[in-house]
Amino acid sequence: MELRSEVILTPPRDASTVVLLRDAPQGLEVFLVKRHGLSDVLGGAYVFPGGKLDESDSQLTERTRLDQASGALHTALGEPGTTPDQAKGLFVAALREAFEESGVLFADGADAAATQTAMQLMRDGMPFNQILAQLTLRLNTRMLAPWSRWITPKMASVSTKRFDTRFFVAAIPQSQVARHDDFETTESVWLSPRAALEQYWARDIELAPPQIMSLSHLARHNTIETVMAEARGKTPPLVCPEPHDENGERVLCYPGDERHSIAERALPGPTRLIYRNRRFEPANGFEALFQ
Repeated sequence: MELRSEVILTPPRDASTVVLLRDAPQGLEVFLVKRHGLSDVLGGAYVFPGGKLDESDSQLTERTRLDQASGALHTALGEPGTTPDQAKGLFVAALREAFEESGVLFADGADAAATQTAMQLMRDGMPFNQILAQLTLRLNTRMLAPWSRWITPKMASVSTKRFDTRFFVAAIPQSQVARHDDFETTESVWLSPRAALEQYWARDIELAPPQIMSLSHLARHNTIETVMAEARGKTPPLVCPEPHDENGERVLCYPGDERHSIAERALPGPTRLIYRNRRFEPANGFEALFQ
């Protein structure tokens, strides 16, 4: 992953990401997709399914297409600075992106046949809102729990675009199968959080800093139940990385670090990642991700 040093003048765009979870015999696993190498955002990196908010996401009819009203979604999001319509849009964007990039449809009554039909309609160019209306599906937003919020700093490190991304966690529905879309994403894999980080350390996969830190956080859990309990029991932490250059190296500092403007920690794990050896690493080595 190449380090960038441009100053980004555009404001961050709202976006949503879904960390799909499953309980495997060896413990908790997460679903990762590899972004197309030609993508202008994290091309070639492994990420959680997600993308930017579309205007239509906030326009979905609550009464017939959502299991919760926008007011309830606003409360669940835990962001007083957003409006109920913005909160609704962020939840819908998360579910739409999960469907577009992994084929997982969080909707009541979405069995294998309905999901396959919805996928074909999407490939034919039908907008997500129209697909739901045609198949009379209601999105199941209750399966999502807000997990964290990441705002890209103005000094670029891995991308020249800024996003205000809400990370959600969700157990994959039993009737659904996750796979990459062969368009925006070219490969996919289920891995335990630690195994994903081990593959990153072995240079088998590339990860961006938000994914590194999120996997470090999730590695402290063994089951979906404990992840969801933590998510529903707290306000999602706001993470605004602050980049600095020290001794010729780029350092990304997180809340709680001595050089960050916020003294209180937002996340477990290291409070900084350093760009060295052509990747971002904790200052004290791999095991620091789990301490």
